[in-house]
Amino acid sequence: MTHFDLFRRLHHGERPLVLPNAWDFSSAAALAAAGFPAVATTSLGVSAAAGLPDASGLARDETLALARRLVRLPVPISVDIESGFSADPDEVVGLTITLAAMGVAGINLEDGRSDHTLADPTAQAELIAAIKSHAPDLFVNARTDTHWLGVDRDSTLDRARRYEKAGADGIFVPGLRHRDEITELTTAIGVPLNILALPDAPTTDDLTTLGVRRISTGGLLFRAALATTVDTARAVRDSRPIPTGLPSYAEVQSLISG
Repeated sequence: MTHFDLFRRLHHGERPLVLPNAWDFSSAAALAAAGFPAVATTSLGVSAAAGLPDASGLARDETLALARRLVRLPVPISVDIESGFSADPDEVVGLTITLAAMGVAGINLEDGRSDHTLADPTAQAELIAAIKSHAPDLFVNARTDTHWLGVDRDSTLDRARRYEKAGADGIFVPGLRHRDEITELTTAIGVPLNILALPDAPTTDDLTTLGVRRISTGGLLFRAALATTVDTARAVRDSRPIPTGLPSYAEVQSLISG
């Protein structure tokens, strides 16, 4: 079974696919070694690690370089390409062809823009259709930022339906957290719904009951790593106990060589 097929199948198990988001090779390798059956990237983590703002379209090279490394791992990889790193649809399609040829199993493609507006849904649907025409095996997770940006929320269902009709393999609505709105989408669309893990969102058990098929961590793990890094440094400075249970030097080396 190819990684394309496996990744698609993971969206149709008894429970949602919990897809953790990594920002470099070692974080992705650690997640794969921990038993997660697929790993995605986080645009926040990839951009911030390179000293670039997220959702600005500036991290194309960093994203491609990371994708080339991650496909070495024994699990399917999904790559967050923000809005495609270009306003030119042909360039976006070309990027997705390149990723699919590398062996990347899926992508996230968002309709939010850096100026906090949303793409025209007709144009976005046409872009999705073009991607699926040229890279049919690639799992296109069509993200709509209506709730994330708090813009035109009433268009969420219409956008989801348009993107599904255009060939999207999944719909991602980050920021969606209310049960009735989640149920409305899982009932109305025929492709897997992806929800972002949030402190005030329903639990994984609840989301399973609501029909959600994929749960992403987004930038959560990257932010947690930053917090742990600072807290550990403060522990050394302040003569507090250093956290236990951290990976050893040899364990980190084994992630890279394995």
